[in-house]
Amino acid sequence: MILTVTLNTSIDKRYLVEKMNAGQVNRVSSCRYSAGGKGLNVSRAAVIAGESVIATGFAGGHNGALLEELAEKDGIRTEFVHVGGETRSCINIMDAETGIQTEFLEAGEAVPQEKIAELEQRYRDLLAQAEVVTISGSTPKGMDDEIYVRLIQAARDCGIPVLLDTSGKLLQKSICARPALIKPNQDEIRQLTGKGELSEEELKETALYLRRKGITYVVVSLGKKGSLMAAPSGIYKAAVPKVEVKNTVGCGDSMLAGFAIGIKNRFEDEKLLRYASAIAAANAMQEKTGFFEKKDFEEIYEKIQITSIRNVAR
Repeated sequence: MILTVTLNTSIDKRYLVEKMNAGQVNRVSSCRYSAGGKGLNVSRAAVIAGESVIATGFAGGHNGALLEELAEKDGIRTEFVHVGGETRSCINIMDAETGIQTEFLEAGEAVPQEKIAELEQRYRDLLAQAEVVTISGSTPKGMDDEIYVRLIQAARDCGIPVLLDTSGKLLQKSICARPALIKPNQDEIRQLTGKGELSEEELKETALYLRRKGITYVVVSLGKKGSLMAAPSGIYKAAVPKVEVKNTVGCGDSMLAGFAIGIKNRFEDEKLLRYASAIAAANAMQEKTGFFEKKDFEEIYEKIQITSIRNVAR
């Protein structure tokens, strides 16, 4: 079982407009609703790949009820802690003419301390069923920066690897808890190092530095150029084939699902990166977030180029 944690869940709404006109009335051509928050995207992609998934986090109000309904329709088992505040909404507006996407992300209402304690206890109970854990995204307003540290340590105490995908202070604080994998983009790497623009060689050295902190896998997104992964057996670079991109939102979450599946099933490092990269690229070909077609995945998988940069990671 894969256990996903999404503390700041949302109802994701994707609007398609023929042409976005600021300051004017914009007619929506089509709208898609999905159970959102980064961890729910991870959950959906993992289920499509054939895995059993439990999702936990907070859900509240009418949006919270809809969140659970949508998640369960996607084959995700839900174990949310119910709160009094309304689950947030996040809106993505796609301009059909330009292909530009604009996002509006609500912050998420504050969660009472007793509900945070309830979530942590439920999480510890669910660890008995988990083989791997993913923790994704931001936290609701007012939550302390150590929450992910405690969740990672609880899983480590049970011998369960944790894959962490977050940013800012949450990422900086959580590194000391030694998650099994982190997946920062280049902006997040700059935040961690306090440096400006980094060359690819500097990104490799930073990934190795983070591995020496006790993180087994450090994956750095290079955008259209693919990704770098510092792993136990060395450093690898993945280059993905060009695909018809329909929606890039959720590609990183689908990639995390691929890593979770690969670590759960003990894939060798090169296969792990190839598998996760293929799911992310297949996701980009779909309008739905955290979704891919298996036929696309299978076709892309064979075309991904994995280069071994160093045989042994320092």
